[in-house]
Amino acid sequence: MRFARVVARAKSMLNVGDLGAEFSALMLLFPLRFRGPLRATDLAEIKQADPSTVSRQVAQLVKAGLARREADPVDGRASRLAITEAGVAAVERLQQARQAWLREALADWPADRIAAFVDLFAEFNSSVEAQLATPRENA
Repeated sequence: MRFARVVARAKSMLNVGDLGAEFSALMLLFPLRFRGPLRATDLAEIKQADPSTVSRQVAQLVKAGLARREADPVDGRASRLAITEAGVAAVERLQQARQAWLREALADWPADRIAAFVDLFAEFNSSVEAQLATPRENA
C-alpha cells in the first residue's frame, strides 16, 4: 500500500507541463510508441482497464494531437490508434521527467545498491507478471 501511495504522489510531481490529456491517458502513449499502432481494445487489455475508460482516454489523446486514428489494415472496418510526432515528444518529456525524478530520489544511494535494486525490482516485476498470467480457481 505504501508503494502504491508513493507512486501516485510521484505521478503528480512529474514536471512535464500541460500535454493536453490526463496522466492516465498519457500512459497509453507508451505502448503506442514502443509497440506501434493498436486498437483501443488492445490498449484496454494492455492497461487492464475498462474499454469505455480507455475509449475516453483515447479521445483525449486524439483531441490533444498526441495520437491519430487510422484504418486497421487487417480489418478496414476497425480503426487503430497511432502515435503522432507530438505524442513521441510527449513520451520523451515524460521519460525525461521520470528519470530526473528517480535520479534525485536515488542520489544518495551507492551505485552497487542501485544495481541490486534494479535487479531485484526486475525480478519482482517478472514474478508479479507471471502471477497475473496464471489462471486462478475461485476458492
